[in-house]
Amino acid sequence: MYTVCRISPRRCHTSVGRLRPPLRRFVSGRYVATAKLRDTAETDPRLGRPIHDEYAHIKDHYETPKSPVVLAHGLLGFAKLHVTPRWLPPVYYWRGIAEALEANGAHVITTTVPPSGSIEKRAEKLARGIADAAGGREVNIIAHSMGGLDARYMISHLRPANVTVRSLVTVASPHHGSSFADFLFREIGDDRLPGVYKLFERAGMETGAFEQLTSTYMINDFNPRTPDDPKVSYFSYGAMIDRPPLLSPFRQSYGIISRIEGPNDGLVSVASSQWGSYKGTLVGASHLDLINWTNRWRWMLRSLVGITPGFNAVAFYLGIADMLAKEGF
Repeated sequence: MYTVCRISPRRCHTSVGRLRPPLRRFVSGRYVATAKLRDTAETDPRLGRPIHDEYAHIKDHYETPKSPVVLAHGLLGFAKLHVTPRWLPPVYYWRGIAEALEANGAHVITTTVPPSGSIEKRAEKLARGIADAAGGREVNIIAHSMGGLDARYMISHLRPANVTVRSLVTVASPHHGSSFADFLFREIGDDRLPGVYKLFERAGMETGAFEQLTSTYMINDFNPRTPDDPKVSYFSYGAMIDRPPLLSPFRQSYGIISRIEGPNDGLVSVASSQWGSYKGTLVGASHLDLINWTNRWRWMLRSLVGITPGFNAVAFYLGIADMLAKEGF
C-alpha cells in the first residue's frame, strides 16, 4: 500500500520508505457532466449506479494489487506509437495511466495486439504478451473497448498454460456489439464491402475486427460460445455523455447508438458495456476520455471560468486498482 505525499513537489515517500514520483503529476484530461446529463443519469434504470464525481480528483492513498496489472487496448490501439518526425515524443494509448499505476507500486504490463485484427488474432498476441512479461505470475487485466473481447476470448478459448488471470475489468467494451457497426455495414452494403476491405489492406491494416463488432456477431456467435471462466472475477464499467457538439468525431455515432441502444459514450452503449459484475456508469466521460485523451487545454480554460471537472481518467484507474487490491487480487 502506498500513500501520496504532498510535501515534496518532485518525489514522495511511500509507506514502506521507498521513493516514488508523486501521482499528481499525471493529472491531465477531465470531463464535465452537465446538469441535464446528471438528472438523466439519476432517473434512468439502465445505468445501474451512476458515477458522477467519484473520480474527479486523485486521492492521497490507494491500495495496490498483489498481482500485475495488464492494460489491454482497444480497436486501432497500441501501447506506444512513434510519430514523424522522430524527434516528436511518442504517443501513448494509456496516457499517463500506466505511469500512475507504477508510481503507486503496481507491476504494470502494457500489451500490444494487431490494431484491427480479428478477436482470435488479438487474443493470441495478448496471451503471448502476458506470458512473456508476467513470468508465470497471476495477473489482473484491465481492458478498454475491444480489449475486453480479446481478454474474454483468451480466457475462455486459449487458456494458455503459463497465463493465469485472476480478474478482468472491462471499460466500455462492446460485449453485446455496436449498433453503429451495424449501421456502417448496412450503409456500405455487401457489394461494396470487398472494395472497402481492399483499401484497408493496401494501407497495411487487417480487417478481421470490424464485422466482429456487430451486434449480430456478438449476440448470436461470440457470447454463446465464450462462457465466463468460474475461476476468474469479471467486472465492468460503462460511460455516457450528452449529445456531442457539431464538430465532434462522435456526433454521428452517438446519435445512432442513442436511438437504438440508449445512453452511450460516443462509441459504446452503456447496455453493451455490461458484463459480469457491473460497477456503474461514468457520467460525462466519452470513449476517449476513458483513456485520458481529453484535450487538457480545453478543460484548463473551462476551469478558469468556474466549471468543475467531474472525471479524471488517472484517478479512475487508480480506483480500479484500489478495488482489485481490496478484493484480494
